[in-house]
Amino acid sequence: MENKNRYYKVLKENNDRLNEIDLGEKIGLSEDETRAIIAQLLAEHKIVYAKKNICNYQIMKNRIR
Repeated sequence: MENKNRYYKVLKENNDRLNEIDLGEKIGLSEDETRAIIAQLLAEHKIVYAKKNICNYQIMKNRIR
């Protein structure tokens, strides 16, 4: 849980400088841990897949319904 929060915070501040795996390694996570955290964040709708930048994931923008 702590790693997920750290990864989410770093992803927010990344500004598309590193890809998602390198970003995880930057904070001391293995590739498998990073992929598991990404899966959790996707399931919680906190991030979205967007393969148009260096990093394939971006923070989900809040939408008013």
